[in-house]
Amino acid sequence: QIGKLSGGQQAQVALTITLAKRPDLLILDEPLSGLDPLARREFLQGLMEAVAAEGLSVILSSHIVSELERVCDHLVILNGGQVQVAGDIDAILGAHRVLVGPPADEVALAADPSVIKVARTDRQTTLLVRSEGRAVGPGWESHDVSLEDVVLAYLGRPSAGSLPAPRIADLGEAAG
Repeated sequence: QIGKLSGGQQAQVALTITLAKRPDLLILDEPLSGLDPLARREFLQGLMEAVAAEGLSVILSSHIVSELERVCDHLVILNGGQVQVAGDIDAILGAHRVLVGPPADEVALAADPSVIKVARTDRQTTLLVRSEGRAVGPGWESHDVSLEDVVLAYLGRPSAGSLPAPRIADLGEAAG
């Protein structure tokens, strides 16, 4: 009678059946699609409990970035069939900043490979940049960036230079 259950309940049953097989690796493609917020939270909680208890690795594909930020350690952004960004989420967030400052030349900014996104009004310019430890110039404020901001900025600018992909050895160490 699984067909009579809600979408969230069906997802929980599917997860339970899958985890009963005790896999070492679980690959999930959009498992949160179509679930309401409570069902998404319950599904992810069950998944993370299994990860902690069993030590399994999970590759999770999702467009719900806010959910990924809460449960994932590593991120890979695919854009146009290519890896554009890959690495530890904390490192990715640490490598990017939002800068807010005076009006600036949008053409020059767009040519700078460290600038991922430019938003400009008559009064100010807002940039999402790979900070690379550089100091902020006078008149500019630096702010933390959210994972969703980073993901959307890269997806919105496929020509933005890729961050270095992790080495296979790095992935093995992260999984172990």
